[in-house]
Amino acid sequence: MKHVARKRFGQNFLVSPGVIRNIVAGIKPTAGDLMVEIGPGLGALTGPLLERLDHLHVVEIDRDLIARLRQRFSPERVTIHDGDALQFDFGALGENLRVVGNLPYNISTPLLFHLATFAPSVRDMHFMLQKEVVDRMVAEPGTADYGRLSVMLQYRFDMARLFVVPPGAFDPAPKVDSAIVRLIPRPASMLTVRDEALLAKVVLAAFGQRRKMLRNNLRELVDEAAFQSAGIAPTARAEELAVADYIRLANMLATS
Repeated sequence: MKHVARKRFGQNFLVSPGVIRNIVAGIKPTAGDLMVEIGPGLGALTGPLLERLDHLHVVEIDRDLIARLRQRFSPERVTIHDGDALQFDFGALGENLRVVGNLPYNISTPLLFHLATFAPSVRDMHFMLQKEVVDRMVAEPGTADYGRLSVMLQYRFDMARLFVVPPGAFDPAPKVDSAIVRLIPRPASMLTVRDEALLAKVVLAAFGQRRKMLRNNLRELVDEAAFQSAGIAPTARAEELAVADYIRLANMLATS
C-alpha cells in the first residue's frame, strides 16, 4: 500500500534514481563510517547508502514509515531511532559522526541550529534542503540572502552548495527547487567567540529589522563608543558586516 505523504511532517519523498546516485557520490560513504540519516522516509537513500556502509542509524518520527523500515531492513544493518530529530541527541551516537538527510523543509532552520550544537562530534553533514535556504546558508556579506542563518552557520561550518535538485525528483513534487549542501565543522582553534550565546543575541538583534542601521537595531546592546572600538560604522546595516565583524563585536561586548 502506498504511503501518503503527511504535510505536518513536511514529507516529500525523493524518487529520482539519478539524483540519489549523485547524492551518494557526493557523500562518499565508506564501510566503517558512523552515519545517521535524518528522515529516511521510504528508504530511497537508505538502501543505496547501505550498499557502501556496514551499519546506518536513522531518525524517523512517522510510525507508519518506521514499520516499513523495520520490514525492509534488519536491525543488524539499521538502528531506527523513533522520534523527533529536533529533540534527538546526535552526540550520543559517538565521535566523527556523518549526518545526512532530506530534511523536512518546515523545520529546516531550527533543525540546522540544533545540529550545530553537535558540531564537535561531527565529521561532516550532507543535506537536501529548499534551495533558498541553502542560498542563505552560503551567502556572502552584502547580498540579499545574507542573514542570521548565514552568520551563525558560517561561524561553525565551512559550507558549499553541491547541486540543485528540481521539483520533479520528488513525490509529491514541492513548489520550489531544492539543493544539496555540504557542511564541514571548522576546527576548534577557529572558533574564537568568547560567548556564543552573546554572538547569537547580537546577530539576532542586528538582523531584526534589515532596513535599519545597526545603531538602531543594536541600541540595547552597543553604544557609539563600542562601535568605534570595534571599528564598525554605526550607520552600517546588518548585511554589510562579515562574520569576523560580528565575532569582534561580540568578543568586545563580552569583555566590557
